[in-house]
Amino acid sequence: MLTINKTKEKEELCLALEGRLDTVTAPQLEKELQGSLADVKALTLDFERLEYISSAGLRVLLAAQKIMNRQGEMKLVHVNETVKEIFEVTGFCDILNIE
Repeated sequence: MLTINKTKEKEELCLALEGRLDTVTAPQLEKELQGSLADVKALTLDFERLEYISSAGLRVLLAAQKIMNRQGEMKLVHVNETVKEIFEVTGFCDILNIE
């Protein structure tokens, strides 16, 4: 299960994810991003309550990063050790802006 808490101020969008970002829930995040990124210059993904991310979740992040590379910036905040380890193993820590 994945809960997405969305906050938007002008051209800044913050999505706080809670739960698991996996094959079942990745389409939910993908749909949310597709409907929300049109006029966004700064995208923040808050992973404080994200317990797990799978390759399907990584694919969604990569797609979002490609969009944001063209129109602004994307950053990940409050990434826990479990998720950070997945980013390191997959090389995503070199692609994504993790604070």
